[in-house]
Amino acid sequence: MYPPASPALRRPLAVALVVVLCLATALATAVATVTLTRSSAGSPGASAPAPAPAAAAPVTTVAGAELATNAAYQRALAAAPPSGKPKVTVIGTGGTIAGVATSRSSFTDYRAGQIPIADLVAKLQPEIGVVADVETIQFGNKGSGSYTVAEFHALTLAVDKALETSDGVVVTSGTDTMEEFAYWLDLTVRSRKPVVMTGAMRPTAAVSVDGPGVIGADGPANLYNAIALAGSRATSCFGTVLMLGDEFHAARDVTKTSSYRMDTFQTRELGVLGWIDGTNVKVGRAPSRVSMCNNPAKWVTPFDLTTLPATDLPRTEIVYAYQQAGGEGITALAAAGVKGIVTAGTGAGGVSADQSAARTAAAAAGVLFVSTTRTGSGSVYGSTAPPVVAGEDLLPQKARLLLMLSLGFAKGDQAKAAAWVTSIGNPEWSTAGRVAANPAQAPAPAA
Repeated sequence: MYPPASPALRRPLAVALVVVLCLATALATAVATVTLTRSSAGSPGASAPAPAPAAAAPVTTVAGAELATNAAYQRALAAAPPSGKPKVTVIGTGGTIAGVATSRSSFTDYRAGQIPIADLVAKLQPEIGVVADVETIQFGNKGSGSYTVAEFHALTLAVDKALETSDGVVVTSGTDTMEEFAYWLDLTVRSRKPVVMTGAMRPTAAVSVDGPGVIGADGPANLYNAIALAGSRATSCFGTVLMLGDEFHAARDVTKTSSYRMDTFQTRELGVLGWIDGTNVKVGRAPSRVSMCNNPAKWVTPFDLTTLPATDLPRTEIVYAYQQAGGEGITALAAAGVKGIVTAGTGAGGVSADQSAARTAAAAAGVLFVSTTRTGSGSVYGSTAPPVVAGEDLLPQKARLLLMLSLGFAKGDQAKAAAWVTSIGNPEWSTAGRVAANPAQAPAPAA
């Protein structure tokens, strides 16, 4: 054992140790900041000096060769914005993330849609200004369930307009119908740039709009990560994705699974697309739509809302199946002029005898049906032609939106609408040349 230092040496040694620790802390902070930054330009209102120029947030891709060899995706990922830092537009529609609770510990007693989106973004400064140049648009400020299809139509146009000059768009909304917001945008936005939806399960502020933060509020972190994800371009050509709790999901597949739990959004069976781990964006898989990234004409859907007013979108509804369910609901909806009905059937799409009879009569009168399951996962197989189309694994609430758009753009052509429900609603990676009943019979891969 070494003898203890003399009292004369203890003070210089202590000072030296403090200096070394301070330098190490400063270096670690600088490295952590640099990892996620793209530019030395500061954000308006930032209180700290502008940091040095830095590289983009690292994007780790483990989704396979499809992304690695997709030229359009790789160009989008590598593109450097003129300013050296991505420009992200945040469009606010309200919801819990903009909510004000009655106290700091009140997680369920609050008023949604109270805080302006500009204020929510401002609370992330100066840190978010290092990640991206952010501008905000206040589209609305209310609960997600209060929005109409006409407002959905207008939201799509607002998102596409913002993407003309921004590298990505974040849309905040309430979580109750966020999956419907996301899938609508996924079906209708024309730009291949990233669109990220986010929100919160707990309100952000307590007592007043500018009050203290609610304990454990998830909104600030979700908004920060959504902006970082949009700016990273990691979801270029993915369509719209939904991001909460450090995970991002495909709009088509994700669903809300719990009324209160923080990890409410899940993609049953298929799983998440990827994760945001601190300053890293990790892509674990990609939706099949990415395979068309090189061909913009095939990537977009036929649903160009600049060519169809919201008033031309027909009414579509959902009918729930259960033991000995009556058929009066289907009959009444058909009599009210509804053009499309989604049945949320039992098991693999079953409906009661009375519902089946009512469906047959309504189909004869011109109503198009899509058959889905109420189970929350699994597929419904069957016909791809009118009057009843199999919805495969589309959730009823999402099949309704697709059916509405298909009927509206098909302009009375049920066969065309049914074909769109089948093809657009159920995209898949092509397995030609990869899978065969007998592996020895599989065709050789293309050169």
